[in-house]
Amino acid sequence: MKLFFISDIHGSIYYLNKAIEKYIEEKADYLVILGDILYHGARNDLPKEYNPKKVIEVLNKYSNSIIAVRGNCDSEVDEMVLDFPIMSTYSNILYNDKRLFLTHGHIYNEKNPVNLKKGSSFIYGHTHILQAEEKMEYFI
Repeated sequence: MKLFFISDIHGSIYYLNKAIEKYIEEKADYLVILGDILYHGARNDLPKEYNPKKVIEVLNKYSNSIIAVRGNCDSEVDEMVLDFPIMSTYSNILYNDKRLFLTHGHIYNEKNPVNLKKGSSFIYGHTHILQAEEKMEYFI
């Protein structure tokens, strides 16, 4: 099983299309979205090619392959137009006998981590910074 992770689309059809292109190229089985799908929020500038309606249209084509969690800019109204659930604060995937803990990052994050077993992964977005690092202090 191959997973493809994205986060913080913020209604940008431009960046979503780039991500979908890579998702297809990678032949991933699931598209994992770590929140902030349709709207940019009051603190953020409008993203390039902001078009939430088009983002809805594109994502709904992949609804049977999407695993998503709620971001701080997502709401119940958004879930009414998307063909997949988004309102969970976190989700878990069991992958190769490991636990992947998925969240957006506005509640659970580096400053407020979840206590996980060694070998698990704590995956979140929210920061708008591409980063991956191993931190053993999160695990018991």
